[in-house]
Amino acid sequence: LTVLNAGRRYLKAEDLSGKVFVTSGLGGMSGAQAKAAVIAGCVGIIAEVDEAALLKRHKQGWLMEISDNLDHCIARLRDARKNKIALSLGYHGNVVDLWERLVYELDTTGELLVDLGSDQTSCHNPFSGGYYPVQLGFEEAKQLLSTNPGKFRTLVQESLKRHVAAINRLADKGMFFWDYGNAFLLEAQRAGADVEKRGANKTEFRYPSYVQHIMG
Repeated sequence: LTVLNAGRRYLKAEDLSGKVFVTSGLGGMSGAQAKAAVIAGCVGIIAEVDEAALLKRHKQGWLMEISDNLDHCIARLRDARKNKIALSLGYHGNVVDLWERLVYELDTTGELLVDLGSDQTSCHNPFSGGYYPVQLGFEEAKQLLSTNPGKFRTLVQESLKRHVAAINRLADKGMFFWDYGNAFLLEAQRAGADVEKRGANKTEFRYPSYVQHIMG
């Protein structure tokens, strides 16, 4: 319902076939995102750093495909988008790499390959394993978290700034991004990312929340 209503409100579309939804997280509640994309009829690309979560969703049948190769992910995205095929593709990697690759595609080809975007990393708990920084691999980041949590925190905040910068670039070209109530925008703001709403007070973000703006 969230994906469908985001399409209805922000894309003015009842039919999401050929539309692309990019997000992250396949554990816990976020595991439903892959299934939601296919039910809605769109192309869902969901990034996840933890291979165990990817394999679990794939085994359940909630996730159709898995790849750790961004070239392959972009090729599958283009094909499914062009042919209006419903697809859920799990990218085994960091979502920041995926967002930055979509910016690269925009800069080099002029194509905006994503229509809807969100995030379901556990940003309510970003410094204890809820969000993994793009600068490190999953295992390396887990090790740093246990040995140097202060450094881990710094890398998370740097990663959040890169994360938002890529989203902002794509949103400026017409992608619609929303907050999933996971404290992503709040933690990004605390990290110094550009998420404040222009001309509004500091408690308002430039992107809507799914609670008030989509489900409400």
